[in-house]
Amino acid sequence: MIQIGTTLNVIDNCGAKKAYCIRVVDKSSAFIGDLVLVVIKTLRKKRKIYSKVKKGELYFALIVRTKLKKFHSFSDSFYFLENSIVLLNKQHKVLSTRIFGCLPKSFRYTKYMKVLAISTGLIS
Repeated sequence: MIQIGTTLNVIDNCGAKKAYCIRVVDKSSAFIGDLVLVVIKTLRKKRKIYSKVKKGELYFALIVRTKLKKFHSFSDSFYFLENSIVLLNKQHKVLSTRIFGCLPKSFRYTKYMKVLAISTGLIS
């Protein structure tokens, strides 16, 4: 569950490392697949010079991993060790060209199919 004030890891190659949630779009708390408005807090050291993003800028983000367990109807559950996001631009398009790590298979049924295409793998 992501709320206002949550620190999030950025798992794509746009150049950001940590982001801070300042607003959840259309809800009070967000889960996997929801949109949040974030501000960039830190950048990756190797990408600081030619980064696509700058420290202190506002971006939309798609939540792809949460620490809270996700339960399915067939009594199976999974969770991640970190809260992670993928950065989006103002038109809700993905900023990066790669996503590090695997993502839940539930993104297959959303409008963010591009996120699955550039990720490493899937988790059911």
